[in-house]
Amino acid sequence: QVQVVESGGGLVQPGGSLRLSCAASGRIFSINDMGWYRHAPGKQRELVATITSCGITNYADSVKGRFTISRDNAKSTVSLQMNSLKPEDTAVYYCTASVWVTRTMWNDYWGQGTQVTVSS
Repeated sequence: QVQVVESGGGLVQPGGSLRLSCAASGRIFSINDMGWYRHAPGKQRELVATITSCGITNYADSVKGRFTISRDNAKSTVSLQMNSLKPEDTAVYYCTASVWVTRTMWNDYWGQGTQVTVSS
């Protein structure tokens, strides 16, 4: 089995910064894309940022220039540095990893989520 665990959420004032971290562990042959999604109350879950194993990144328009995604392939970790946070960034943030568990079998795994609240 594969486990994906996030950490780093919390309460921050508008304009502040937070760093989310995520680690994948278990039966891992290799990992393709890793990323972050978020789900705010009353809204649909949305993509925040993704990063390929080669380091190619993709961001939602709403976070471009403020958030930075990075990963460490050797440690199977991905991070999300969030700067200039806004109240509308408040949501539960989920980490996801597309994991090859063997040479021919892969699956998407999700973490349990971490709450980010931006409020004064």
